[in-house]
Amino acid sequence: MLVSEFHYDLPPDRIAQEPLADRAGSRLLHLRRLNPNRLNNDRLGSWQDRNFREFPDLLRSDDLLVLNNTRVFPARLYGHRSGQRAQPLSPHNPAARDFLRGRIEVLLTRPVADNPNEWECLVRPGRKIGIGEKLYFEGPPGSPPSASPELEAELEAEVIERGSFGERRIRFAPVDDFIARIDRIGHVPLPPYIHREDDREDRASDRDRYQTVYARTQGSRAGSVAAPTAGLHFTPEILDQIRARGIEIAEITLHVGLGTFQPVRVEKVEDHKVHSEWYEIPVEAARAINLAKAEGRRVVAVGTTTVRTLEYAAEYSAERAGGNRVEAGRGEADAFIYPGYRFQIVDALLTNFHLPQSTLLMLVCALAGKEFVIEAYRHAVEAGYRFYSYGDCMFIE
Repeated sequence: MLVSEFHYDLPPDRIAQEPLADRAGSRLLHLRRLNPNRLNNDRLGSWQDRNFREFPDLLRSDDLLVLNNTRVFPARLYGHRSGQRAQPLSPHNPAARDFLRGRIEVLLTRPVADNPNEWECLVRPGRKIGIGEKLYFEGPPGSPPSASPELEAELEAEVIERGSFGERRIRFAPVDDFIARIDRIGHVPLPPYIHREDDREDRASDRDRYQTVYARTQGSRAGSVAAPTAGLHFTPEILDQIRARGIEIAEITLHVGLGTFQPVRVEKVEDHKVHSEWYEIPVEAARAINLAKAEGRRVVAVGTTTVRTLEYAAEYSAERAGGNRVEAGRGEADAFIYPGYRFQIVDALLTNFHLPQSTLLMLVCALAGKEFVIEAYRHAVEAGYRFYSYGDCMFIE
């Protein structure tokens, strides 16, 4: 299967650059999937333009709604490099000092399990930063640059391993309050298609809006480097409406990492490899999910991160006790779902619109059918839907 089969054209002005003032004010494209019993001229299913506030009424009273309660942490760090491992430049080059000790951007993607001071990350500019390079991070967002970053750095790190496409492993010098310092000096990890600065003026609002209202801190683990964006539409009032209908809600955790937004750089879908991401399914959530499946009730996932967690856990459970159930526990999930996959747990999905040729779009196509989803996306473009993280959503059942 070719990656190019998952392409659609999206004008840049359809990419949402700001969240709506009202979280629940988004539009919702309601998709009813292919029904093999329908006549041939209606086999692709149907869709209807709605608003997200209608979502509680689209659920069935016996549905189980599953949320990913991960919390986004300010994973983007700005700083300077020492320049000690850079290739030598001519001393007559007036840009030499700025090049050697220029500004760098580091996106922390996941901690290394056996060493809390070591992190996998993406570094820009990546090609020029080699093993042994020292990195210095100073001051909160909006702070003026320091003339002596080595002396005034809040955090210091060294590059210890080099990967492809800007991937690095770095080791931070030990400090007593590492997570607190990250929280103080880090920037909201807004996706690269949101083209604006993260300065003092918008930092507070993004820290609120690029976070679900049900996000929870997971002990000593930092959290996600991107929001589970389907959950951004929910408000406490919407959740109350869902509970008032007697609909059960379960929470799981998947810390979004590089596996979620890593570009697909191969021609064939089957050749792509995804990064693993930390997840946890509590005992009460596993019990609720397994009971719903046993009783023939729908499991409705909020977001592709929830889908990947549940389906990975089902595959793990199938190796031990049979399919169509999950086991409580935590681990590293690396589920790559694309057309041809047989879903074991998820019956319906609320999700945002995803990038062309992305693994997230492939997952949606696996659930609802590639031709149907691509046609629905084209309709959404023509109908003026807002795309991606701060954009509108679709409900697939």
